[in-house]
Amino acid sequence: MKLTVDLINASPSYINPLKDRELSLRGHRIPMIENLGVSKDLNDTIDLTDNDITTLTNLPRLIRLRRLLLARNKITHIAPTLTSSVPNLTTLILTSNSIQNLADLNGLGACRRLTYLSLLGNPVARKEHYRLFVIWRIPSVRILDFEKVRQAEREQAAKLFGTTDEPTELATKLSTVSNVRTFDVGSSSSSSTSQSASARNGTVKLTAAERERIVEQLRNAKSLAEIERLEQTLRRLEG
Repeated sequence: MKLTVDLINASPSYINPLKDRELSLRGHRIPMIENLGVSKDLNDTIDLTDNDITTLTNLPRLIRLRRLLLARNKITHIAPTLTSSVPNLTTLILTSNSIQNLADLNGLGACRRLTYLSLLGNPVARKEHYRLFVIWRIPSVRILDFEKVRQAEREQAAKLFGTTDEPTELATKLSTVSNVRTFDVGSSSSSSTSQSASARNGTVKLTAAERERIVEQLRNAKSLAEIERLEQTLRRLEG
């Protein structure tokens, strides 16, 4: 189904548990982003979970938009102009998509306000140096894959990759070369094979460890807004 003006106008828009205005476009098998200008930049959150979008591009200028939810799509490419379209983006959920390489994340480096990012269930999350590279490439990120970025990780990433002005040889390689070695994150070869197959089919689910990580953050949450955000995220990823 195409993302038409009629579909956007007919879709529910409501105040979510975070007190944000949210436009829900979930589960329509939408193949590409288009016509969102008709939303008139009235939403804090746009939910495009459970569609068939392959490229994160073609967004209009949306100053108000802060949260973009794109779990369980087929995204392989992120446009380098994303920050020009959504300059105030703070949360980007790309769980269970098809992003392959660390170089595919370069476009997120310019998103200066991006603090919450999930890439769980993407092939890129199994790349060697994945987490440290993302922390280095997107220094504004504070929560990566529902786990807090620690100062020790930032220091390790700086040692490994250098600075933006003076990147190390490894940083340059990972930013430009696609065939970086992938490693298994499962407890056995069979679970890893199953996870890879699920990723190709777009049906990756949270592992027990990943779910426990979110639950642990719920236990340590210090505000109602944080609790509601984590609970809402957990429901979406398991939904």
